[in-house]
Amino acid sequence: MVKLVALYRPPSDPKAFDEHYFNVHVPLNAKTPNLRRVEISRVTGSPMGGQAPYYMMAEMYFDDAEAMREALASPEARAAGRDLMSFARDLVVLMTAEVVE
Repeated sequence: MVKLVALYRPPSDPKAFDEHYFNVHVPLNAKTPNLRRVEISRVTGSPMGGQAPYYMMAEMYFDDAEAMREALASPEARAAGRDLMSFARDLVVLMTAEVVE
């Protein structure tokens, strides 16, 4: 299993960010083909105390790298990507990862 991970730095307006993220972006992203599940986590701090450098994390799971490549090339994923860049371009860091079992 592989995943696309999105880490979001703290937005200047968390309420507006959440409004757009959960009401516009998440429904767009849910249309991505081959997407097995999505896990969204709100970052609450760091183990050593203090504020963490991230506000939120989203993990989007796919069966394998080929399924993820196909998904990311789809019109649905491109639409979600355009939306992401419209409201979080300066906040988001994207990476891919392989789940180790």
